Amino acid sequence: MIIKKLIHFTFLLTCITSFAYADNARKLEIDSKNLTKHTTKINGQKISYTATTGTQPVWDEEGNPTASLFYTYYQRSDVKDDSTRPLLISFNGGPGSASVWMHVAYTGPRILNVDDEGYPLQPYGVKTNPYSVLDVADIVFVNPVNTGYSRVLADKDGKMPSKDQQKKLFFGVNADVKYLADWITTFVSRNDRWRSPKYLIGESYGTTRVSGLALELQSRQWMYVNGVILVSPTDIGIKREGPVKAANRLPYFAAAAWYHKALESSLQNKPLLTLLDEVEVFTINKYLPALAKGAFISDDEKQTIAQQVAHYSGLSKKEVLRSNLDINNSYFWKELLRDREQTIGRLDSRYLGIDEKATGSRPDYNAELTSWLHSFTPAINYYLREELDYKTDIKYNMFGNVHPWDRSNNKTGENLRLAMASNPYLNVMIQSGYFDGATNYFDAKYTMWQLDPSGKMKDRLSFKGYESGHMMYLRHEDLKLSNDDIRNFMKKTLPNSKQAAKY
Repeated sequence: MIIKKLIHFTFLLTCITSFAYADNARKLEIDSKNLTKHTTKINGQKISYTATTGTQPVWDEEGNPTASLFYTYYQRSDVKDDSTRPLLISFNGGPGSASVWMHVAYTGPRILNVDDEGYPLQPYGVKTNPYSVLDVADIVFVNPVNTGYSRVLADKDGKMPSKDQQKKLFFGVNADVKYLADWITTFVSRNDRWRSPKYLIGESYGTTRVSGLALELQSRQWMYVNGVILVSPTDIGIKREGPVKAANRLPYFAAAAWYHKALESSLQNKPLLTLLDEVEVFTINKYLPALAKGAFISDDEKQTIAQQVAHYSGLSKKEVLRSNLDINNSYFWKELLRDREQTIGRLDSRYLGIDEKATGSRPDYNAELTSWLHSFTPAINYYLREELDYKTDIKYNMFGNVHPWDRSNNKTGENLRLAMASNPYLNVMIQSGYFDGATNYFDAKYTMWQLDPSGKMKDRLSFKGYESGHMMYLRHEDLKLSNDDIRNFMKKTLPNSKQAAKY
């Protein structure tokens, strides 16, 4: 009898425990919304605003939720008519990166606790962003599937889609654009923003994303945008291969060498932009043609080009020749300061690293990324939970599992050109840091030049450069400048009632 009662008690305890675990499982709320009220000062002006954190579903063609995306939406409180107030829709990149980077370091009302050059400070946290564009535009930061708190959902039978199904639905250049365009349409409808001028901003891979979205929104959702902002652009389907890829690195090499005072005094004493103008001319007129000649370049020309590349890059002529005039990025990051036994960062070459050995052809780690993660990870988790009051046991994915990513049929650059051609209101601005070695600024310029080969729309394309890296906004001086550039871009591209969408 005692044994039977003990078995019965154990069974009940197991059922109760199982029920408790099920009730407290880590489950994403498919559709949720939480609103908080705030005030801040932007450019000396007091601003009241609301912050809405929540989740909004992605649906399949049958209306079943397949995923839910976490977002943060900032809206100025004292605007009575938002029909002329811009809505800025913000994405980061990766692919697989959360929206954290631009959210709490660039355009949002709160930014990281970092020093004026962008280096981490403790205690970790956030502070007021005195240059946020919230004074002139409402902002929504979107986290694609598996980033931030966004997740794939089980089907109605509780079964998770296979990896192949997830890839087809979410994890590829074109799948990404398709479901996000649908999500944006739902967001705009729910928040009554159809009349508002709309701007897309993307950083790194996010530039591929927003380039594709410009046409997808226009042709599939019938939503036209006024501007696309490409921050540190990566490949948007405009190829930079062979001699072009190799040559385009040199202006960045010169910038990084200049920053670390690794150039000869004749170059080191020049202002950065004066130096870069000179290097760009050499790159286009001399370096690129020399690389294109390959093995058939004359010995005299090869020696002359090698000497000049060494002069501008801070490397030795011997190393340039040993590389056949084509210097690999990783090798440059290791070689430039090898005599000082330091490496330089990839995404921001102002940052320094220390390797186990001074020998080798590439750094042991990315000095800048480890530094950034110091600040961003604790800050976003604190900020969302304690200031915006969004509580969940779901892990915030700084980088989510979205691989293997399908990069085939990437025509996002061509799609952006087509969106511009068919929408006279649409303008594009590129923002790049001169010390970014991952998506270098001269590649960004080249992309801009090749985006519209006809030249008929070049008055709607603009480039802005900054003396910092991939996330140029981490440097305080550039935080102000880059946000002001966004303000001016919006001001310039906002239509008026007398300006019809026609050529």
